[in-house]
Formats: sequence, structure tokens, C-alpha cells
Amino acid sequence: MSIAILYERSETDEMGIKLTAREMGIDLVYIPFRKVSIRIDNDGYSIRGKGKDYSSLVKDVSVVLNRAQSKNRRLFAAHILEAFGKRVINPSQVEYLCFSKLRTLLHFWKNGIKIPKTVYVPCDSHEYTRDGNEIHNEEDIADLMQQELGNEEIVVKPDAGTHGKRVMLAKKREELSKIIHETKPSITNPIGVLAQEFVQKWFYDLRIVIAKEKGKAPYCYPKALARAGFKDFRTNTYLGNMVFGVNLPSYIKEMAIKCGEAIGKNSEVWVLALDAMLDVGEDKMVDDEYVKSELEKLVLPFEAVKKVKRDRTKKKDFSTWNAKLERAFQEYMNLEAYENVKKIIEESVERGRRSIMFHEVNSCPEFWEQTRMIAEINLAVPLLRCAQSVIGLEVLK
Repeated sequence: MSIAILYERSETDEMGIKLTAREMGIDLVYIPFRKVSIRIDNDGYSIRGKGKDYSSLVKDVSVVLNRAQSKNRRLFAAHILEAFGKRVINPSQVEYLCFSKLRTLLHFWKNGIKIPKTVYVPCDSHEYTRDGNEIHNEEDIADLMQQELGNEEIVVKPDAGTHGKRVMLAKKREELSKIIHETKPSITNPIGVLAQEFVQKWFYDLRIVIAKEKGKAPYCYPKALARAGFKDFRTNTYLGNMVFGVNLPSYIKEMAIKCGEAIGKNSEVWVLALDAMLDVGEDKMVDDEYVKSELEKLVLPFEAVKKVKRDRTKKKDFSTWNAKLERAFQEYMNLEAYENVKKIIEESVERGRRSIMFHEVNSCPEFWEQTRMIAEINLAVPLLRCAQSVIGLEVLK
């Protein structure tokens, strides 16, 4: 019985999982999932690339870590592998819920978890009649949204989008109509328009990691990754925001576990990353200008971190590159300004803990470069331990 990792292309996360597997004494098998053919017929199945047959390899595998980056590809991979009799982390029913923001929010809502006020209009901005005429629905959609969310700021986002792409803030009616006009059916927004109230989350949000092994209760890691900055209302790190490791109050950890149970349902194992924010409003301990001045002191050190992350030698000499990354992050975290901002976020989180809102779940979070270094969570460990727990191998302590 063996454990496999499936992915489209090898990035630092996948290299980190392989490195961690070696350290744990696990011989990890690789399954490609991009330029391969998957055949099914009454004689069985095959998975083959050009010139290489992976079929017998897959048949000997018991558990697969599904690291396909594309949400669609990951969902297909989970369904295919489960049909072939394999256990998958995460299972297809978990992937299905994580694929859609609306499906995620519906399950949170059903389980009494606080979410941002959300409106879904199952109508596209443009429709075409059989005779080729175009129907414009922008104003009707905008009316329905403002009817529920009011005339204040409204956030419009793609249902299956990632990394903050196409998440737009409308401050006025004209902006809302324009954003809706530009919303078209796509792979990240299959049908309709999704919008939410604008939450006054101050300058940060939280990435919280939760995991469940077979036979054990769900676990929330005690430290979260805070993404912080004033560059945009979106605090996603893809937009250049900085990261801080913050300790979580027990109440938030309890709510995070409740989120995991809502998404994981009866699944034996899962590893998830929750995106959450606090409705801070005007409850700020310090002035924005002070926070901005402290963040400004961290710009150059964090740029040094990003420079290492961009270094292409990581694929040729992962160990040397990884050592450089760890040094750069340590120099960044050793600064007084880092500690000052970290304390501000921790105090804000403690004070506003009961205003926490959960709004998204990531079933394949990136972790090696930031979550591992800042929040001290190497997601490769829970992934591999979950796989071991499924096939009954001894879990390394």
C-alpha cells in the first residue's frame, strides 16, 4: 500500500511535500495529471502519457494527495481516482463544496457560522434570444443587490475565483452596474452574479489551517497567517501584501473547527485552509498612519523575501534555495516593526474575536513559502499523516 502525489506541475509546495515525505520515511509515488490519457472501458482503466504507462503504478496506490492547481482539474482528479477505488485527500465531496464560494457559504450558514451578508442572483448580465437579440440585465441585477445590501459599498466576486482575481469593489451605483456589465459566464463564474457586503476588516485578514486524520477529532492550528496591507481592500498576498504570524483565541479555533466539520461532513480525512476576517469597524487600537509607518519599515526586508521566492534556481537546487528563503524570512521576522504589527493584529483579533466571519475555504492551499515560515505550519505533515491514517500505517510523532 503506497501513497501518491498528483499534480499538474512541480512547484515549491510539491517539492516541499516530497522533501517532507523523505524526512518521514515515506516513498511518495508521482502521478501526472495534465498531458495524460485516461481510458475507461469494460476491461478496466489506464492512465498513460506519451511513451509512459502509469496504470500499474496507480493500481498499487492506496491514497493520493490531490495537488492539481486548477479547481476544475482537481475536482475531476478526485472523482476519477475515487472511481478507481483510491482514497483522495481531499475527497471529491470536499472539493465540490470548496470549488464554489456560494456552496461553501451555504454550508457555513446552515451550521450557524457567521458569514458576510451575501447575495446571489442566478442571472447573467447578458443573454441572447434565439433570433440573436441581446438582453441586458445589469440594472435589474444591480437593483436586486442593492435591495438586499443597501446603497453602500458592495463587493462583487467570481464564484470559483482564486487569488483575489476579479474581486471588485463598487462604491457607487454606476460602478456596480459597470462591474456587473463586465461579468460574463466563465470557468470561474459559471452562472449568475455573487456579491457581498463590504466588511470593515481594517488592514488584515486571516488564513487559518484545520485538519482531520482518520479516527481523530478535527484540529485547528494555533497560529494563523495574517495577510496585511493598505494597498487594496483585498489583502491577498498576490497583490503584494505582507504576512504575519498571529496566535488565535480559543473561540476562533473552535469556530474554525466547526467550519471544517461543515465542509468535511462525514469524510474521514481532510486538510483545509479557511479565509476569515473580523468586522473591526472603528474599533482600532492605533491610528492607521502608525500602522502604515511600521509597514513601510518592512518594505525592503519583505522585498528581499520576494526576491528569493522569484529565484528560478529553486527547481535546480531546492535545498540551497530553501535555506536562502528561510534566512530571508527570519531576517524579516526579527525586525521590531514586524513584532509591532504582529502585536497590533493579535490584539485586534482578541478584541474582535466574536465578530469573526468565514468566507472561503481552500482545499489546495499554497504553504511552503509563507504559511510554513510565518505561521509555522508545514502542510505536508498533516497531508502525509492523513494519508497514513487512512491506510493504517503508524503515524510518526
